[in-house]
Amino acid sequence: MKRSKSWAILLIAVLMVASLAACGGNNNKTNNTANKPAETTKTDAAAPAETTEPAEDVVLSFWSLGTTNYEALAKEYTALHPNVTFKFQNTADQTAHHNNLTTALSANSGAPDIFQLEIGFMERFINAQDKFYNLNDLGAKDIASNYLDWKWKQASSIDGSFQLGLPTDIGPTVAYYRTDVVEAAGLPTDPDQFSAAIDTWDKFAAVGKQFTEKTGKPFTDLTDLLYNGLRDQSEDQIYYSKTDGSFIGDTNPQVKKAYDVTVKGIQEGWVGNTLLWSPEWNQSIADGGFAVMLGPAWMAGTIRNAADTAGKWKIAQLPEGAGNWGGSFITLPKEGKHPKEAYEFISWMVNKENQLKSFEASGLFPSIPALYDDPAFTKTDDFFSGQAIAGEYAKSANRIKPVYYGPLHDQTDAFFKNALKNVLEQKADPTKEWNNAVDQAKKLAERS
Repeated sequence: MKRSKSWAILLIAVLMVASLAACGGNNNKTNNTANKPAETTKTDAAAPAETTEPAEDVVLSFWSLGTTNYEALAKEYTALHPNVTFKFQNTADQTAHHNNLTTALSANSGAPDIFQLEIGFMERFINAQDKFYNLNDLGAKDIASNYLDWKWKQASSIDGSFQLGLPTDIGPTVAYYRTDVVEAAGLPTDPDQFSAAIDTWDKFAAVGKQFTEKTGKPFTDLTDLLYNGLRDQSEDQIYYSKTDGSFIGDTNPQVKKAYDVTVKGIQEGWVGNTLLWSPEWNQSIADGGFAVMLGPAWMAGTIRNAADTAGKWKIAQLPEGAGNWGGSFITLPKEGKHPKEAYEFISWMVNKENQLKSFEASGLFPSIPALYDDPAFTKTDDFFSGQAIAGEYAKSANRIKPVYYGPLHDQTDAFFKNALKNVLEQKADPTKEWNNAVDQAKKLAERS
């Protein structure tokens, strides 16, 4: 599969197939509930006594996504730089948000000065380098060391010469667990002790089997999140080669391990039979229908919806490593006429001080590891049994390794998850289902 295609071909492809990206990752959920109209953010604050700002007034259009505090930060920035104001367009619909940019870039008209790019859509744009400013040319290479290495590389070209975006938030994965449920099965409730009990995938499976035999409940909630937890611990790449884009999923031992461990959970009965985001899944969260959920930092918001479970949850670390699901970057489409001013703003907006503000105001987990020593990360959370959960997310973030997904990741991932669904629901033969998924992926790669 060739990695470089004409922009016109890419446009047709992306408009025909809707991406399923998450507030992370591969679903279409955000914390916003409605689109916000475009508005100009300006303040009446007086300019500093001395200023080196140019006389020209600059209005920067900013397409933002979901619930952030970026409009508030823009007001702060205007107070410091009165000639720079902002026009925001905010939406909660990730697919529409990215499709709108695709359309604008193809037409060479209508793109904003600043665009918030969700990681699930990164591969759509990372190779369209003629459509974006290279942030390395504007100074990004000088601040790269401030950010988590794996996060920075998600928006870098393979050779590192082109930087598409500056890092914002991340979604490190952890093991959420019900203390009352695991205690009833004789398992430790202390996070360090529980982490130690499941610190390899073999131990996770063994504990899961024993738990289900004793309680009759699934140990973990569903197949997709279990599979994700192992899949994202792949070394360097998952389904596709980062050098030439060829399909390598059938020879990646971590993909096979993810599949086999999930099949083991199905056959031994310790993985639940519900669908992600379904009413049944949400009900099982509320009812204590399982012990463990493997999910990203932002999944805590879903768990908190089960208000009656407050004080019954804690967080442990995943076995053998960690993964990431979600987060975004701030990019500068080349159609913008003020790249210098736009870069100065975005580099300020995602610096250490302001990522801390975004974390405290909007829950955006920072991608700057120096912040993890801040007192804000030692605050306890009553919902999570008085645990300092930000510290647990920080531990996970520091365990994540860079991994390449590729533009066909979502479609390919669906082949393997459908195979697991058939094993779960139809008692299908796991080997035949694996081979079928591999064949589908190879055909997809050849067509692309």
